[in-house]
Amino acid sequence: MQKFLKKNYKFILVTIIIFVLISTCFYQIVIISTSKMNGITIVLDAGHGARDGGSVGTNGTIEKDINLEYTLALKDKLVEAGYKVILTRKDDEELYSLSAKNKKQSEMKTRLSIIKKANPNLVISIHMNSFNDSRASGINTYYRKGDSASEEIANLVQSSFKKYCNTRSEKAKVGDYYILNSSYYTAILIEYGFLSNPEEEKLLNSKDYKNKLIDTTVKGLSLYFGGIKEKV
Repeated sequence: MQKFLKKNYKFILVTIIIFVLISTCFYQIVIISTSKMNGITIVLDAGHGARDGGSVGTNGTIEKDINLEYTLALKDKLVEAGYKVILTRKDDEELYSLSAKNKKQSEMKTRLSIIKKANPNLVISIHMNSFNDSRASGINTYYRKGDSASEEIANLVQSSFKKYCNTRSEKAKVGDYYILNSSYYTAILIEYGFLSNPEEEKLLNSKDYKNKLIDTTVKGLSLYFGGIKEKV
């Protein structure tokens, strides 16, 4: 054994050094990639809630409920990816003051107060769409006009929906929504589908389709923020 070690000393030493270097480099890659998410805060805003049910699907799906379902699923995926996530609502709670004359205005002020306190890198408002023509379908992502960062993120997310979910539109759209215009932070609004379309409503309530949409959302965000590298 000693003769073998002496004879192959250089080979064994070089092999050990290479192994240590590869292991160290791989460890650093994983740690660096994971740490990219540290410090990135995303606020998830589940649209509607409490007395404001939002739109109602042809088969009875209430928008406020499915919005929250998607929001909680997206939160879990983002936390798993290393993001810090803040919710404007985590259940069907009332966000307005009971004494407020204009409860909708009071509710939006509460949402904006939560966003401001979180000081996020991104706000994502989650909704479902509805239209008087039941044939309307597809996923749409919106951003605030004139906000280049919001536009970039919205387009990356929407292009991911086009690539992985086969939605028609590849480009995000300018959206004139209160939560986008008033948050003063980089913000996008996602309409995951049309509850007014019975076939799409059924899809949106499917666990597999929901998971696909959530995974695709995270993929789109990772194109902007970076992501955890997969182990080889």
